Amino acid sequence: MRYKFIKPALFILVISLSSFTLFQFEKNQILQDLLMSVLNQAHYSPLKVNDEFSEKAYDLYLKRIDISKKFLLQSDVDAFNKYKKSIDDEINNGTFEFYKLSSNTIAKRIKEKEDWAKEILAKPFDYNVDEEYETDGEKAKYAANEEALKSEWVKMLKYQTLSRLDEMLTGQEKAKAKKDSVFVEKTFDSLEVDARRKTLKANIDWFKRLNKITHKDRFSTYINTITGLYDPHTEYFAPKEKKKFDQSMSGQFEGIGARLQSKDGILKVSEVIVGSPSFKQGELKAGDEIHKVAQGANEPKDITDMDMDDAIDLIKGKKGTEVRLTVKKPDGSFKVIPIIRDVIEMDETYAKSAILDNKKKIGYIYLPMFYADFTRNGAHRCSADMKKEIEKLKNQGVEGIIVDLRDNGGGSLQEVVEMAGLFIPRGPVVQVKDKAGKVYVMEDKNSDVTWDGPLAIMVNHGSASASEILAAAIQDYKRGVIIGTQSFGKGTVQSFFNLDQYLLPQFDTIRPLGEVKITHQKFYRINGGATQLRGVMPDVTLPDPYAFIEVGEKELDYPMPWDEIVKANYEEFTAINYTKVKKGSSERIKSSAAFKLIETESKELKAKKDDTKYNLKLEKYRAEQKQLREQYKKYDELKVDIKGFTADLPNYDKDVLKNDTTKLNREIKWTKNIQKDNYIFEASNVINDIK
Repeated sequence: MRYKFIKPALFILVISLSSFTLFQFEKNQILQDLLMSVLNQAHYSPLKVNDEFSEKAYDLYLKRIDISKKFLLQSDVDAFNKYKKSIDDEINNGTFEFYKLSSNTIAKRIKEKEDWAKEILAKPFDYNVDEEYETDGEKAKYAANEEALKSEWVKMLKYQTLSRLDEMLTGQEKAKAKKDSVFVEKTFDSLEVDARRKTLKANIDWFKRLNKITHKDRFSTYINTITGLYDPHTEYFAPKEKKKFDQSMSGQFEGIGARLQSKDGILKVSEVIVGSPSFKQGELKAGDEIHKVAQGANEPKDITDMDMDDAIDLIKGKKGTEVRLTVKKPDGSFKVIPIIRDVIEMDETYAKSAILDNKKKIGYIYLPMFYADFTRNGAHRCSADMKKEIEKLKNQGVEGIIVDLRDNGGGSLQEVVEMAGLFIPRGPVVQVKDKAGKVYVMEDKNSDVTWDGPLAIMVNHGSASASEILAAAIQDYKRGVIIGTQSFGKGTVQSFFNLDQYLLPQFDTIRPLGEVKITHQKFYRINGGATQLRGVMPDVTLPDPYAFIEVGEKELDYPMPWDEIVKANYEEFTAINYTKVKKGSSERIKSSAAFKLIETESKELKAKKDDTKYNLKLEKYRAEQKQLREQYKKYDELKVDIKGFTADLPNYDKDVLKNDTTKLNREIKWTKNIQKDNYIFEASNVINDIK
């Protein structure tokens, strides 16, 4: 849901000069007290700050400051343990003993490991030792002593070097096979030295970034551990971070066109902007972790644990230049993705349509987000744009319409209500409940219906918030068929609260304090159930590459629970024979070679995700990597045109774009990709089954 910025005029926070003076207390204490007061008054479900709260905060904080368990010793954790049940007391008393101890300790340990890296990488590894390295920090344990920890560092750096060495050897083997006359073969020793040199450089850069972490940065991590206990979307933003958030939400990007977030030291893709260079290149996906960044063919820089600003600066660049991202996919595999930077075409984030030909003429509408700009006259609103697309399709005589909400992360609530009204007559669309328990029913009050024919809504794991509201409403009314995979499961709404608004004038010198984003409402379907955690289960479930990998809101730390309220008053449609539709789809899926391949892929991805250990013997490591590369080749079969299935632009769009050949060609290319999409193809088959 698009975040609402409101002035919390009704909240009262009393700060007495006798309690707080700049001479007696740090800015951090005032920040923490303000934050806790606003959380207590504004959050949908305030927490009791007690020993249980303290233990949860302690565990989450340790996870965030050393997720890999490569810095802290068990003795450090033992020293921290005395504070496990006293963080609540420190919050109430305005003290920071645990934070100061942990912050100083992790800073000291980081400095020590910098020397270790240089020492370990100064000499060759023994690649004949049959040993394994665990890459999942959550499965690892804190080292009992420095000797044990140093042994883990040897394995980690050997693993990093092996990855580079395998890449070099594979490249050399390919060049040799091509019998390139300019190819000069290097010895293994030469390649090994080069691989260690690159690993050392990457680690030196990494430590430079780690050493740039400031006291303010560490305190933000500590504070966000506390906010993280309330729910995954309640978060403190320092002034600099709030500015970056605003920029990301504005949709104005130049570079590769991906929204990024940093968690546990890893830069992760949270969204690929539709129409951006990343979107057009096609390989970068939400959920990918970016580990290295290279400027064209130059040496890549490891950005693991790099300051987010510094990492983004490396990714940004001038139009026409190339950046190469080394990303880690959800299944654990690594891939180098080259992207040509460009000015992002934001008009491609708007709704657009195509005419599908599969026995019947079917309309297809792609909606990337529920956008609305109420600040400018004539600005795009998705409900109005959706209506225009429907009219285009109706003018060409389509017999059914598919609305694609896959990877649509949400947006304007009001637009959801108005868009639902395009398909149903007057009636409720969604219910909203505040912390006081009051329920508001948001209704479509317009009796006009733009499309009353066969309808299918496509969703997947990336369909969240507003997308889930629309899909749930259509499903509850039995107005259309929901098709795809279980949606994300975010059924909450957040607002920003500026902490400066709570300060008395006497404290102006410590402004700005930043803002906190707080969950203060929950959404419910008109049938009474929450979309929170459970999302929307499709009427027709399709095979999914991530079918055996847990994803969505439920995988985040401390998500809010599912619950239900009283059902709203509405009348269901009766035109669709769901039994027939489900049976027809099930039979097609069983006989589909493409979906059988996707089911195979899901099992392989699950196996790979669970197998987080890598053998560090060169021969075995290379054999495993070769097997993975061969394994992924077969999925190229999913990128071909589907027989008997075509897609074309509406005549209206062809006419409008006839003088803009660049954009016309881009849109034609988009329709060509539709013809290869097995999910859209099956959605069109479902439309054919709806009478």
